[in-house]
Amino acid sequence: MKIAALQMQAVAGDVDANLERIARAAKEAAANGASLLVAPELAVTGYGAAEAFPDLAGTFMGDVSERLFRIARENRIAVVAGFAERAGEQIFNSALFTDGEGKIALYRKSNLYGDYERSWFTPEQPSTVLVEHGGLKFGMLICYDVEFPENVRRLALAGADLVVVPTALPKGSSGNFIANHMIQVRAFENQVFVAYVNHCGADAKFSYAGQSRIAAPDGSLLGQGPDEGEALIIAEIVPDNFARSRAENTYLADLVTSN
Repeated sequence: MKIAALQMQAVAGDVDANLERIARAAKEAAANGASLLVAPELAVTGYGAAEAFPDLAGTFMGDVSERLFRIARENRIAVVAGFAERAGEQIFNSALFTDGEGKIALYRKSNLYGDYERSWFTPEQPSTVLVEHGGLKFGMLICYDVEFPENVRRLALAGADLVVVPTALPKGSSGNFIANHMIQVRAFENQVFVAYVNHCGADAKFSYAGQSRIAAPDGSLLGQGPDEGEALIIAEIVPDNFARSRAENTYLADLVTSN
């Protein structure tokens, strides 16, 4: 299965502009044979929307979900995109999957990062959200979640072939280390693919690192985004190509055996 990662410069607070950008990427990704498009954390609202989050937050199965569903249906490609989700009085940092054919899934971020996120969002309890699409099983995390190894391990033990991670990684030395080392390690130590999909550019609140990554189970990179500027990164996910790596690096099997 081919997947596409949209490294995107979102417009903070402009839902229409961001959905239009996702729609253009969906069309391009589908034309290049991809069957799944992943957009960044809070791609629909922009990560730096701040005070606008309460007004921009949409309900699950609400207008944002319907618009993403239409993008997926019209382009015949499944979509994962981050958005601010309202559930009653609570607002979650969420990611939505839709295939445009009726299959839909929701993941809420559990590990909120810093005072900024904690000011606007409610953390969800760690959860295992798995989706079957294109012959693969994939799980969803959001940004800081992937920096806790137990989150990726939980999905791998549940049978995920791929972990998709919409993110909003800021510029800086820590961000460089995460993009250039940690993502590949998460893939290797769990023998799964990891698609880490970031913003680029800047808004009034943050500057973003770019450096989106699609890592393979052997720790190699199947695709990567630049430090600056938008990019649509396409990679083919073929688990059988990494059977040797799984046979040599039996972390999951040995973990279960040791317990």
